[in-house]
Amino acid sequence: MLEIRRLGFEDVLELTPRRFDDGRGFFVETYNAGILAANGIETTFVQDNHSYSAHAGTLRGLHYQLPPRAQAKLVRVVRGRAFDVVVDVRRGSATFARWLGIELSAVTGNQILVPAGFAHGFVTLEPDTEVLYKVSDFYSPDHDRAIRFDDPEIAIDWPVDLGRVRMSAKDENAPLLANAAVFEGTV
Repeated sequence: MLEIRRLGFEDVLELTPRRFDDGRGFFVETYNAGILAANGIETTFVQDNHSYSAHAGTLRGLHYQLPPRAQAKLVRVVRGRAFDVVVDVRRGSATFARWLGIELSAVTGNQILVPAGFAHGFVTLEPDTEVLYKVSDFYSPDHDRAIRFDDPEIAIDWPVDLGRVRMSAKDENAPLLANAAVFEGTV
């Protein structure tokens, strides 16, 4: 059983797998290509990534890859909590430069499906947060891009003090959306 909820952008979905609890702990099927395909989701994932953030307020993103190496992502938190954000970077889309955010947590087990054409990032809300995500294409340094987490054109309402976040130099020095290479047209 898998609960699927549309999140306000075409093809951006929250997926919440059913969890079976008992005296030993729990069991959950986190990914099933057959169930996804039966619901019209036919993305093939080729790589799993795992990030660990020791501190609450660690910000990662906003990242994406350009075609022909664009990536869809299926993101979940396995320990802690994170505020997960997607930004439409498909020039020509009705929702270009708009964002949406959702809290992902190990307790709820919810996931977000981020289609190609969207930048993705998150900020941790608890220490020792671990995020796992599947991607639909391999990492390609030549196609890897980032945009500023605090771009005023996008105006993400991050639920943390941005003056105190921890981030990589790559993310801190990422260009504004107006100066970034993006998807031309929809994917």
